[in-house]
Amino acid sequence: MKSRPVFSCPEEKHGSKMAFLDGNPPERLCLPIVNHIQSLGGEVRLNSRIQKIELNKDGTVKNFLLNNGNVIEGDVYVFATPVDVLKLLLPEDWKEIPYFRKLEKLVGVPVINVHIWFDRKLKNTYDHLLFSRSPLLSVYADMSVTCKEYYDPNRSMLELVFAPAEEWISKSDQEIIDATMMELTKLFPDEISADHSKAKILKYHVVKTPRSVYKTVPDCEPCRPLQRSPVEGFYLAGDYTKQKYLASMEGAVLSGKFCAQAIVQDYELLASRGQKKLAEASLL
Repeated sequence: MKSRPVFSCPEEKHGSKMAFLDGNPPERLCLPIVNHIQSLGGEVRLNSRIQKIELNKDGTVKNFLLNNGNVIEGDVYVFATPVDVLKLLLPEDWKEIPYFRKLEKLVGVPVINVHIWFDRKLKNTYDHLLFSRSPLLSVYADMSVTCKEYYDPNRSMLELVFAPAEEWISKSDQEIIDATMMELTKLFPDEISADHSKAKILKYHVVKTPRSVYKTVPDCEPCRPLQRSPVEGFYLAGDYTKQKYLASMEGAVLSGKFCAQAIVQDYELLASRGQKKLAEASLL
């Protein structure tokens, strides 16, 4: 979905909170981040997938080799991807290190998001994220009510998380929409029917993510890694890393803060490492 709930533990000062972006994520979330990075002299490269993490003889990162052949070198390397991507690119020399070996327990699960535009306004929706009693639809929201960009006083636009999705990820969009509509007839019996005799679909969009957040299973918590890896100069960020939330946008953001804190704490070590590299290069 384009919006996610913000959960705080009940014992925290403000309890639970709920929030929505007021528009689509690329423009309202990603673009401001890119602009901020560029304003500080940074660079954001799109369509630049990492092909290989190349190592120095001492096992530290030498560079990132991209699919287009370019090589990225840095003083510090932060890997901020889903855990399954990291596992695919993990160098052989690192796989037996306990810190990385424990990642095998963390496995991403498929998630499907469904967006449906209706020809009328549904009455039983609210300015909130709603948890569903459906076995297929975990949460949903009427974005025509909750989100400024999609506001419409006459028509509803539902965004729904279709989960668990293991058995559905390979099915066609139409099959997923049909199943979604069957569930919606139970949630909105007076307004939605499976034969479309009531509210009619104007358009729909199905978004499939084959490997999304990691699956929370027994004994997986000890396998979540700290943001500071045992490899000097290499750090992790992502909702699967160690922080107080489960897999979520909130967890990903918090992990990024912890990652930045670890780098700041290691500044002197990293600076001396950089000076050593410069000294060695000058001798060549």
